[in-house]
Formats: sequence, structure tokens, C-alpha cells
Amino acid sequence: MNFELTQERQMLQDTLRRFLADRYDTRTRNEILESDAGLSANIWSEMAELGIVGAMFTQDQGGFGGAGFDLAVVFEELGRAGVVEPFLDTAILGGGLIAALGSDAQKELLDQVIGGTLHLAFAHGEPTSRYDLAQVETSIVQNGQNVTLNGRKAVVINAEAADLLVVSARESGAAGGAGGEDGISLFLVPTDMAGVELQGYPMLSGGRAAEVVLNNVTLPVSARLGAAGKAFPAIAERAAAASVALAAEALGAMETAVRLTGEYLMTRKQFGRPIGTFQALQHRYSDLLIELEQVRSAVINAAGHLESDAKTRDWHVAAARNLIGRAGRMVAEDAIQMHGGIAMTQEYELAHIAKRIIMTDHRFGDTDYHLERFIALSAA
Repeated sequence: MNFELTQERQMLQDTLRRFLADRYDTRTRNEILESDAGLSANIWSEMAELGIVGAMFTQDQGGFGGAGFDLAVVFEELGRAGVVEPFLDTAILGGGLIAALGSDAQKELLDQVIGGTLHLAFAHGEPTSRYDLAQVETSIVQNGQNVTLNGRKAVVINAEAADLLVVSARESGAAGGAGGEDGISLFLVPTDMAGVELQGYPMLSGGRAAEVVLNNVTLPVSARLGAAGKAFPAIAERAAAASVALAAEALGAMETAVRLTGEYLMTRKQFGRPIGTFQALQHRYSDLLIELEQVRSAVINAAGHLESDAKTRDWHVAAARNLIGRAGRMVAEDAIQMHGGIAMTQEYELAHIAKRIIMTDHRFGDTDYHLERFIALSAA
């Protein structure tokens, strides 16, 4: 099997890497993190013009990619540079759900998403849901041609910057478990709609999120994405795509952590020679390189199975996320330990990169969750 990138993906990788090397350094990121928006509108617009958002959509959807390896290429570079802009939330989650379920009129929004002029946020997780995608308690009451939503969504990333929220709500059935998959619908909700309240805050790994309260939010039935109560398969598919993206982002961040550690070991001197010449540190650094190659293989495997049937897809994604979660923690911790105190300063690149590696393990399931899921899918 040939694991080399196609010519188009290699060009995409080269273009994105050059752009981020020129435009996205530690100082720039820190300025973005300190801003109220939590993202750079200029960088977002420039990256959209480069086609980065379009790489996450198929040709039929107005893009030029959309496959697992396209997502992996983009997010590995975003992770390598520590980019905090919400590509996952606007493109893969929000845009992906509109592409999968939207009407022709709703799909016209994708042109704005790909062009970088429309921000989206996926308001799905709730205070009691943990990692269970079927744990949706937000309620719907339909009155003729209108629906009224009531509920609360937790940790909705990019909600404050979003023009539209893609909100999940339950039309029938009970929340949680296998039976809870039926009856979930999605709705497009403008963030300035009456009854929508946002309580925003910065996130540890960069960017901003919000608690979203829906208090008698009235929408036309035409705001629903797809058939009533049938949204869960699309949600699960987008969650799998997001997991592949997070795995690739962790890989890119780990590459940067390992590179910074190698450079530091050959710069920092003790007893008149670089500490990287000490055998104990050489062994620890070798362990990081081994873990990095395991993670790379796991990302390739997960990306290659993203278009498989749901069970096969989820089995490979769970295996990758479990391995990457464990390896990522080791790489982040060892990189910090081999650097010493400088690794904890905000002005040094590794401080942010280590946070990103650790926090990718807490979206769409952590290490333990994916281990249990892998076991369950193996027995099914």
C-alpha cells in the first residue's frame, strides 16, 4: 500500500505549512488568545482564500476534498502550528452537517462557509451528556409551521463568533443509550435569535466556547436539517470525522513538541556539553520518536477507514484515539520534563502545544472512553 500523499494533497500541505510558518508564530497566537474574539478574522479569511476550508468538503459540496486523508493533511498542519481558529467547528461539524442533511436552500450556505464569511458552531453536548452522543434532552414543541426549543448546551466552541448554531434537540424517544439515537433532530438557529443566551469563556487550549441557553426559541419548521428525528447517523459520522481531525491535530502538535525538545537538548549545556549528549536523555528522546511514528500510523489507519461502514469506521477511530491519547500524554509530559521550567512559560511555544495535545483527548471521547468503545465494537 502506498502511503505517500497525492500530488494535490502534497501541494495543500506545502501551501498551508508555508503560510503558517510566515503568519502564525507564538507572539501572534498569544495576541489572538488575549483577544475577546479568540480568533483572527484576517487569518481566517486568508486561509479560506487559500482553500483550506474547501479542502474539507467534496466537489459536490463546493469544495475539492472531504476525504479522511484531506482532513488529516489539513489538521496535522494546524496542530503543528498550534492554530486556534475553529476550523473543526465551522467546517467539519457545522458545515458537514448542513452538507449531509440540508435542503438545497440550506446547502447554499456552504458557499459562505467555504469562502470564510460564515461561522458555525455545533451545539450538541449538554451538561449531563459526557461523551454520549445520544444524550440529548433539549426539547421541541411543534405548533403548526413553527417549533419551539428549550434546553441548555454545554461547551459550544465558537458559539460567540458563529452566525448560526447547529442545535440538536429531541423530538421523540428517551435520552441516552442505544435507544436514544432515534428521535434526534438538528436545527439552524441564528445566534441573535430571541431566547438564545450565550455565556462565553476562553478555553485552556485556545479559542472560546460558551454555555448556550435556549429559552422558548421559536423557529420555522424549515430550520430543521433533514427528516424529523433522523439526524443521529449524520451526527455520528461527523463525530468520527472530527475524531480523525483531532487525531491528526495531535500528531502535528506532537511533531512540534518533539522537534522543540530535540533542539533544546542540543542547545542547553551542562558540564560543558549539550544535555542531549547524555545517554539517559537520549533514551527518553528516542522513546518520543517511537511514539510519534506509532501515532502517525494510527492517524493514517483512521483516515483511511473514515469512508467505511459505521461499525468498521468507529472501530478504527476508537483504536486510534485510544493510542493517541496515551501517546500524547507521554510526549507532552516528557517534553516538558526534559525542557524544565522554560516549558511552562506562555512565551515559549511548547507551553501552548502541550496544552493542545492534552486537550484533544477530551473532545468526542477521552482515552478510557475509546478503549471501552473499541472493546464493545470488537464484541458486537
